[in-house]
Amino acid sequence: MGILEELLRDIPLPRMVKVRQHFHAPEIDDVASAVRRAITEAGVLRRIVPGDRVAIAVGSRGVADIPTIVREVVRAIASVGGQPFLVPAMGSHGGATAAGQREVLESLGVTEAFVGAPIISSMDVVEVGRLPNGLPVYTDKHAYHADKIVVINRIKPHTAFRGPVESGLLKMITIGLGKQKGAEAAHAYSFKYMAEHVLEMAKMVIAKAPIVFGVGTIENAYDRPAKIVAIPAEKLVDEEPKLLLEAKALMPKIAFSPLDVLVVDEIGKDISGDGMDPNITGRYATPYASGGVEAARTVVLRLTEKTHGNANGIGLADITTRAVFEAIDWEKGYANALTSTVVGTVKLPMFLDTGELAVKAAIKTCNAFDLTRVRLVRIKNTLHLQDIWISESLLHEAEQRNDIEVVSEPLPMDFSADYP
Repeated sequence: MGILEELLRDIPLPRMVKVRQHFHAPEIDDVASAVRRAITEAGVLRRIVPGDRVAIAVGSRGVADIPTIVREVVRAIASVGGQPFLVPAMGSHGGATAAGQREVLESLGVTEAFVGAPIISSMDVVEVGRLPNGLPVYTDKHAYHADKIVVINRIKPHTAFRGPVESGLLKMITIGLGKQKGAEAAHAYSFKYMAEHVLEMAKMVIAKAPIVFGVGTIENAYDRPAKIVAIPAEKLVDEEPKLLLEAKALMPKIAFSPLDVLVVDEIGKDISGDGMDPNITGRYATPYASGGVEAARTVVLRLTEKTHGNANGIGLADITTRAVFEAIDWEKGYANALTSTVVGTVKLPMFLDTGELAVKAAIKTCNAFDLTRVRLVRIKNTLHLQDIWISESLLHEAEQRNDIEVVSEPLPMDFSADYP
């Protein structure tokens, strides 16, 4: 037995209870029909004439049913004689390479075969102007030289700043379509000024590039589409702040706080830009955003397959596993850090050989007065918060709440499967 195992041998693991959190969650039954209806109601197809080459900007964020949404936008454009093609609009993601960004789209199910349109992936950009402070504003070269541009994205709270617009269509126009150079420019003065820069840069791109409309989605607490809208380009600045407020009202959360330990089974870029959404975990990379659960220690057990080794966000954890360490593709996370200028997200926390040792280390160091009564929550990831596991010490609290359903007896914590 090694020294670490000896130090952690007598740390008690709590028995765990599976509970179901119930959230107010409107949901769209037929996403394809909802996309068609939104486009029709907005009357935006009149802006496309036969023969127009139409660039459709698609990002890397987790957007529910994104292949179906993109396919229906492609079909709508083609129905009026447009010639749609896709451009990855994801800043520096995908390792900041054209091939990597195409790979990200395909890993999300957005393939040429499924959506019925070619993907033109390039890191080449055009400078469309400069802000009064000198920051350059860029946009994707292929999109800029298209006849029209359509942007698709989910509208949601950002993980590192607060403002009238955060993650959504305008940020995709600014940073997503700006590719590596655009993302770098937008982040140059830190997240302290991001709210201001996203808005001003987006206004400039809308004025200079042929953007005709955006398709925005809002998701419910169970990561399902709750609302889909099409917004003419000139109305984006006025309409997106209203949609952001709706999105915030539907956000899920962990119902128990404060905690001694939060265990997150998996993180990845397909889950959140920060691997695990700080709006849920309460672990932020900057001082310009707040919210979420309060946890003394946070543990991450593994990376998702779809993150392809990008461990951006692991630095927000306190403890992790050797499996995470061995799965990391350092260059991918470092590219994000160098672009965003936020380096804390790619720092490596203490890592232990097994998930059990990692959780024991978190319990040992959480400074709870009684380690046998530790307040611990375990989640699969920050997108899936309906069914979570709580330590037995939280059971009485759960039983007092109308929005919590207890669905199991207390059980030993299980590390034998990906997720119990």
